[in-house]
Amino acid sequence: MTWIEEKGTLTRTFKTPDFLTAYQLISAVVGPAEDLNHHPDISFGWGYVRIMLTTHDSGGITEKDHRLAQAIDAAVKPFGL
Repeated sequence: MTWIEEKGTLTRTFKTPDFLTAYQLISAVVGPAEDLNHHPDISFGWGYVRIMLTTHDSGGITEKDHRLAQAIDAAVKPFGL
């Protein structure tokens, strides 16, 4: 699965095998978000994590969102998702 543009956000949904893996995936995203000082909107539950990126003060998707998306992809790669 890849990132898609949806309603002014860059969005990706990860399917996970269980709730704990979803939580761990979110934990892996925290470091890159802090490093780039750009924080995603995240929703999760049993079997999924949905990450939405937008630059609120710019009113949509910017290069900051694309950079964070790449960093998130690298951070979650060990999960094999």
